[in-house]
Amino acid sequence: MLERLFKLRENGTTVKTEVLAGLTTFLTMAYIVFVNPDILSQTGMDKSAVFVATCLAAALGSAVMGLVANYPIALAPGMGLNAYFTYTVVKGMGVSWQAALGAVFLSGILFLAVSLFKVREMIVNAIPRSLKLSISAGVGMFLAIIALKNAGIVVAHPATLVTMGNVHDPKVLLSIFGFMLVLALEYRKVTGSVIIGILSVTVLAVMLGLQPFSGVFSMPPSLGPTLMQMDVAGALNASLLGVIFVFFFVDLFDTTGTLIGVSHRAGLLDSQGKLPRLKRALLADSSAIAVGAALGTSSTTAYIESAAGTAVGGRTGLTAVVVAILFLAALFFSPLAGSVPAYATAPALCYVAVLMARGLAEIDWNDLTEAAPAVVTALAMPFTFSIADGIAFGFITYVAVKLLAGRFRDLSIPVVIIALLWVVKFAKFH
Repeated sequence: MLERLFKLRENGTTVKTEVLAGLTTFLTMAYIVFVNPDILSQTGMDKSAVFVATCLAAALGSAVMGLVANYPIALAPGMGLNAYFTYTVVKGMGVSWQAALGAVFLSGILFLAVSLFKVREMIVNAIPRSLKLSISAGVGMFLAIIALKNAGIVVAHPATLVTMGNVHDPKVLLSIFGFMLVLALEYRKVTGSVIIGILSVTVLAVMLGLQPFSGVFSMPPSLGPTLMQMDVAGALNASLLGVIFVFFFVDLFDTTGTLIGVSHRAGLLDSQGKLPRLKRALLADSSAIAVGAALGTSSTTAYIESAAGTAVGGRTGLTAVVVAILFLAALFFSPLAGSVPAYATAPALCYVAVLMARGLAEIDWNDLTEAAPAVVTALAMPFTFSIADGIAFGFITYVAVKLLAGRFRDLSIPVVIIALLWVVKFAKFH
């Protein structure tokens, strides 16, 4: 049955290899079951219900990717988008978390539509490479400032906006230690380095009496507080159209980049460098977004950590199915998830930020009309505390600079339209 479903021999792999690859991928991304509930619960959502929604969305998305598209790529609620959901949409704009879930749901439906009708290729190909790279780096910087704030390393200051926190605070010191530990373990190629860092800080916090311990195992909590609580009608408000666009836009690049990147490393691209069954993979991702919103979590997306599984031999969807099974098993660890404090997940956010910042190195720094909009995009996200505003400033700057520099041929119609839409949004709805 497994041979018929996943074509193991054709892909040069075995059941044992695929199971090992699935376990490896799960360990590298399991930190999301601690981080996602911690971030989304700040909107007022029930933390235990978000934990269940996170596990179920990851399990469902990974299973569909494995069974329908037959790729060794796992899915889970995405880092960056969960921060945008909490800090920009709900806390920044004053939108209810129910309406924010409605926006996530609609972005999934939009993603589904563009995946069916080949609009995705047109959009992705039209966006300048420098902006794609800077959006990824900017999201990383946004995660970094959230992490530094959660750790207490950076605090508010009336004169300078921000300043250094109390470095004598044991919680701050534990966060710094956790980050160093994750980096050292990752450098040594220890599987599960991020989750080891989170759990190490949590254990030390409990031992020092800084954090209460609720146990490890229990039956899964109720999903009721978040299940089908999305407010789709509320998300159709004019002021939220930009929010839907950002959820769609960031996930589109995130998923496409991850699919191509992981598949390239695993040798799964065809002779022309294209990804076979791409439409199936995108349909799996977009359906996972919509279902995840219905369960009660922010956008579900493909995880670059899947590369850890392909590095040990994962080549088929069986790897993703194993990840799905392990996320279902994680449902029984809710007390442990509830014991993890924000300063223990901060090192994970900082580590993800480091990985995402590497995109800046690939920008053409000799061309100011490419480099300047990229820097504006990346810096605007943390300093405006908004992924959406960073993307907006980036597109507007790109079009304006190209026009003023006389580089009209560098501009595509979709990019100009996107920039104009952001201008209209700032003029009318900001």
